[in-house]
Amino acid sequence: MPLVEIHLLAGRSKEQKKALLEAVTAAVQQSINASLDTIKVWIQEFPPDEYMSGGILASEKKQPSKSQ
Repeated sequence: MPLVEIHLLAGRSKEQKKALLEAVTAAVQQSINASLDTIKVWIQEFPPDEYMSGGILASEKKQPSKSQ
């Protein structure tokens, strides 16, 4: 039984998370020929105040501006 755990910072939409879970499930099924009903995939979310990279909290990092 394949088990896949994904860690993400909180903030993505329900639709984004569903798309990710579906894509990972399909990748596992296709790559190792696992039966769909045996594949378990879940997301563990945590707040940006609880994750640090390079000495900077994720909540304090500047977000890149979006180009239009």
